[in-house]
Parts: sequence; C-alpha cells; structure tokens
Amino acid sequence: MRTIFVTGGAGFIGSAFVRLLLEETADCTIVNFDKLTYAGNLANVEGVDETRHQFVRGDIADAAAVANALPANADAIVNFAAESHVDRSITSADDFLRTNVIGTQTLLDAARKKNVRRFVQISTDEVMGSLPERDDAFFVDDSPFAPNSPYAASKAAAEHLVRAAHHTFGLDTVITRCGNNYGPRQFPEKFLPLAIANALNDQNIPVYGDGLNVRDWIYVEDYCRAILAVLERGRPGNTYNVGARNPRRNLEVVESLLDALGKPRALISFVNDRPGHDRRYAIDPARMEAELGWRPRETWQSGLAKTIAWYLENAEWIKQSRNPAYRDYYKVQYGTEVSGD
Repeated sequence: MRTIFVTGGAGFIGSAFVRLLLEETADCTIVNFDKLTYAGNLANVEGVDETRHQFVRGDIADAAAVANALPANADAIVNFAAESHVDRSITSADDFLRTNVIGTQTLLDAARKKNVRRFVQISTDEVMGSLPERDDAFFVDDSPFAPNSPYAASKAAAEHLVRAAHHTFGLDTVITRCGNNYGPRQFPEKFLPLAIANALNDQNIPVYGDGLNVRDWIYVEDYCRAILAVLERGRPGNTYNVGARNPRRNLEVVESLLDALGKPRALISFVNDRPGHDRRYAIDPARMEAELGWRPRETWQSGLAKTIAWYLENAEWIKQSRNPAYRDYYKVQYGTEVSGD
C-alpha cells in the first residue's frame, strides 16, 4: 500500500483530492493533515473510507507536529495547505507568510528527513501576475513570476523553495498551477459559492469594479485528476500549468449562474475594486495534455450544473459555513450583512 500525506485535506480542493484518491485507487492510504482554520471543515471528508484515511489536526509550520504525523518513507506529500484568499492577504499578510512560505519549507525539510519519495506542491496561476487584455495571451509553464498580491507573492516564494529543494538536495518535486476551481464544498468567501449562496437568498452579489476581469475556470474534480496524473507520472523538477481552456469574465460567470437559477440579473451589485486587482488570467495546459494525456471531463455548462445541484442539495452545509466569523468578515469586506441561512 502506498502512503500519501495530504496537507490541507479538509479544505475545498484538498478534500476533493482525498475523495478522488480513495475512490479511484485501491492501493493507497492517506494521512490527512489539516489545521482546520476557518476554511477547513471535517464535513468535507465525511463518508470516505476510514480504513484508509487517517485525519490528524496540525499546522504545517509546526515542525514537531509535522514530524510526528508524517510516516517515514511515505510515497508522497501533496501540499494543499495554504491561506488562499487574496482579500484577506491584503488586510494582513502574516498568516500567508507563516503558512505558505514557512509551512512549505517545514514540509520540505520533513520530506528529506523522512525519505519521502515525491513532493507535490499545489500552486496558483496568480504567481505569474496579470496577462494583457487580448485573447491570444496565455500563461505557459515557463512564464516569469510577477505576483501582484501578498497571497500570490507568498505562493511564488513557496515555489522558489520547492525548486531549491529539488536542485540543492535532489528532492523529487513537482508543481501544479491552476486557475479558479469551482465545485462542491468551497468555502463561501470565494466568488462562485458566495454568489450561489447570495442568489439562493435573493441577496445582492458583490462584483468588483466593472466585472470584466478574466479568470480561468476549472471544475475541481478535473483539477484533482490532473494532480493525480502529476503525482504518478510527472517529471521530477517540472511545473505543470493546469487549465480547462475556459477563461471567462467575472460578470459572465455571475450572469450564467443567475440564469441557471432563474434569478434576476438585477442582483448583481458592483462594488469598489480590489487594490491591485489582476485583470486577466488564462492558462495554456499544453504540457499537461502532451506529457500526461490529461483532459478535463467537464465543460463549463456541465460543471456549473453539478455545482449548483450540490449547493441546492446541501443547504445545511452552506448555513454552517456562513458562521458568525464569516458574517463579520462579509460585513467588513462588503459593507452589508449576510441575509438568510
């Protein structure tokens, strides 16, 4: 049996990966190491095969906790653990530096000490900054770094540390970068689940600026299949950009959602733009496609339909996620109260 040490496995993408790995591979056990911050939720891994899944609560920046939880000679560390919300990083970067930078180095050190076979770093397209506003501009695997937010800068720093561990110490590392994931169990501070939760309660949906910022959208299970392909077959030292070739303007995303729910577009409420807001992201996943034969299974239409269906069927999950701390954050960020459950 392979042993996979998954950090951040109670979060949105991490829990989707845990579920996929347990459902589609019979030869692995998972140690799920998660700090359970505001965005972590053990309900995200309810119902998984507990005979092959062990949850350990811990902080990736705590070297002793990592050392105690990480099995010797594990087959891989897959590092999803991160502070990831740009707005929060603008308010304060402290947690982002601790988790995304110090935490990544702590895991790399532990991987070498415990003879871990492979280290997979989950990164973001945001490390590459903002693209020109033209349809033929894309991020490629070797695009230069140009992070424009404290969050993006912390993830770029983490990538540098992973690269250094490979070149200095010979650690088998691979990096994946992706755009905007969407799907079930995403904490509602993020754009699409926030829009869904608000629309279901007939509450205005805040859209930054003119709503014409472009993001590259991918269904979360498609990204997790890409991560699994990189884990199993990616070339050591490589970085793989993962995208569904689906760049869309934020305004278009909200309009698609409202139309699907039968809600009026009048719910769209334009708010002051985020400081330093990147204008356009778009990903060229050619290396993933050519080297690893990966392709997304969901279209934007099918993925959005699955996402909406899950939130409609899981009203209690939404209610619990929109807890008092979230409501306080929402009021500060958007100047209005969260309505409904």
